[in-house]
Amino acid sequence: MPEAYIVDAIRTPVGRRKGGFSDTHPADLGAHPIRTLVDRGDFDPAAIDDVVYGCLDAIGSQAGDIARTCALVAGLPETVPGVTIDRQCGSSQQAVHFAAQAVMSGTADLVVAGGVQKMTQFPILSSFLAGEPYGATDPWSGSKGWQERYGTAEISQFRSAEMIADEFGFERTDLEEFAFRSHQRAVTARQQGRFDAEITPLDGVEHDEGPRADTNLESMGALDPLAPGGRLTAATSSQISDASAALMIASEDAVRTHGFRPRARIHHMSVLGSDPVNLLIAPLPATQHALAKTGLTVDDIDLFEVNEAFASVVLAWLKEIGADPGKTNVNGGAISLGHPLGASGARIMITLLHELERTGGRYGLQTMCEGGGQANVTVIERLA
Repeated sequence: MPEAYIVDAIRTPVGRRKGGFSDTHPADLGAHPIRTLVDRGDFDPAAIDDVVYGCLDAIGSQAGDIARTCALVAGLPETVPGVTIDRQCGSSQQAVHFAAQAVMSGTADLVVAGGVQKMTQFPILSSFLAGEPYGATDPWSGSKGWQERYGTAEISQFRSAEMIADEFGFERTDLEEFAFRSHQRAVTARQQGRFDAEITPLDGVEHDEGPRADTNLESMGALDPLAPGGRLTAATSSQISDASAALMIASEDAVRTHGFRPRARIHHMSVLGSDPVNLLIAPLPATQHALAKTGLTVDDIDLFEVNEAFASVVLAWLKEIGADPGKTNVNGGAISLGHPLGASGARIMITLLHELERTGGRYGLQTMCEGGGQANVTVIERLA
């Protein structure tokens, strides 16, 4: 089967809610890494077959196929199309899958894949609030078919995070200790310059704004739970963020034609559905499914990236899969770095790629929970 290669990858810093990208238009935010990829590459941008971008809540200035808008704002020729996809939090990871599948099928040779999200302007589930009377916490309640299959139970990421903590026996202190480590790892990575090669500054923002060097377990313990009697707090949840990220996916022909240096190849891609009520649990069976498909074991994987939507999700994944916590989210995750929804999958893959290059690892596995009870899994193999 033809190969799909990652030949370049870059992202903006992750901005905090109401932070450095508060006044940046989503199209300008999303265009920046595309423009950077083209500017530092020695090839005709007309050779790009497509721009595949993830974005949730595609309303307002994120509407109208923002992938196409970002491509045009980035200065790509008008012949280069763009398509916006929504697989919830895994949208830009799925964008990479679609790009790689196009390359491997022979229908494309060069595709930009990534995502953009401006959560300061459009918080999660803004599209539901914009057009539905029953609110963002239970957007399916008006469907008779949904009620027949799943009843009227609340569908909420917060409820699912609590359900997972309860099922696996995690206490609030377990979640807080995990979140504290996330900040420590992210702060250390930033201080050591580990993110420098993967970030292209924009609008005066040069570094990720989320990591907190001054956070501590005492301050986390003083926060009120998000629900009465619950374990979950803002400190053990992912941050609301603004960012964009993009990867260049190339075929073997494109590598030869343009003289690209393959940095990694896409070794495996899969996606699996699971319980849409306990909607954050899907990374567990999805990872088991992916390992079975590849014939790899956890010992074969050098680095893992599991999106830190909530601390309980990653802790449950570690417990179920048996992966080494010392190889998982080694530079922090969404709790410390932020979770810009439609851009997160690409952001995580870019960080994974650079960390494999820094450490000399071979295989990296990435997974993340997604709305609707789904999870993508990608395994990349470092080549350079």
